[in-house]
Amino acid sequence: MNHAVIMAGGVGSRFWPRSRKKKPKQVLNIFGSNTLLQETVDRISSIIPPDNVLIVTTHELVGYIKEQLPDFNEKNFVLEPVGRNTAPCIGLAAQRLAEIDPDGIMVVLPADHLITDQERFSACLKQAIQTAEQDDSLVTIGITPTQPETGYGYIQFSPDDKKASGAYGVKTFAEKPNLETARLFIESGDFLWNSGMFIWSVKRILSEIESSVPELHAGLTEIKKIEGSDADAQFNHIYSGMKAISIDYAVMERAQNVAVVKGDFSWSDIGNWGEVYRLSPKDKSGNVNLNNHVLINTSNCLVDSSDRLVATVGIQDLIIINTPDALLVCHRDHAQDVKRIVEYMERRQLDKYL
Repeated sequence: MNHAVIMAGGVGSRFWPRSRKKKPKQVLNIFGSNTLLQETVDRISSIIPPDNVLIVTTHELVGYIKEQLPDFNEKNFVLEPVGRNTAPCIGLAAQRLAEIDPDGIMVVLPADHLITDQERFSACLKQAIQTAEQDDSLVTIGITPTQPETGYGYIQFSPDDKKASGAYGVKTFAEKPNLETARLFIESGDFLWNSGMFIWSVKRILSEIESSVPELHAGLTEIKKIEGSDADAQFNHIYSGMKAISIDYAVMERAQNVAVVKGDFSWSDIGNWGEVYRLSPKDKSGNVNLNNHVLINTSNCLVDSSDRLVATVGIQDLIIINTPDALLVCHRDHAQDVKRIVEYMERRQLDKYL
């Protein structure tokens, strides 16, 4: 049986000031009337029914998410006491699925992607599931790149190692490159964007965690043995003590029999405001003008404010995001660096703005 695990516990720090710890980007309607999380659930509904979907999130966010997914009940949620990156999150969900369907296939999806080509996405996901079933592979989806992108990791595939399903063997994973390296990746023709979507059997991923990250496996085993009236406190203590590590670094970069399915569909991880600018309709001056602001001699800007008028004169290439308690002004070339504002406020304990 196929199951989905949707990771919905992130804080979206590059989307500050709209994205906050108590209401991050995955529960915001950045594009259209639905939130990114709702779009993610709808996107897979023809392949994986809601009863087979687990949402991994936090105690702070679960209330918002339940409002957005009214057909989901308590069994659909796995709650993290703190964020520990993707490996502990995925391990915890796999452990839950092992109790429900130990022979099942597990589809892992971030909650904050924008995918507009439903038909191609569904075909790609079905191909990835088929690959995991046939070869017991650890499968990921790599997006065919359209430009040199420094905000994404990359996957190098082996053109000579093509599976029966049409997937390819993986040579290596590469971290986010600089622009020159990204251009070389694109020119080589054998690199794909790392989408952060994974497909594998429940047994296989738990086995890989045991061999590649024994300390994480030990923590998950402790959690499995928890009992007694203080079970919640025990769980919080064990999980909070786990090392924060990504599934890419913990497992995918070390494992054997890793495959990638090429995704030839429109995709973005909506990682920062620059992506919103790139994907949004623009006026004749290249501006994304949300809520009809007054832009004079202004070009190539993104302006968003729902509660007050923004007026600009003689500027270009800026991102201006206004909320009731905070204002962001950022050059578009530095959209990735918005997270540094959040990091600064965390160090200064400016919690009211987080």
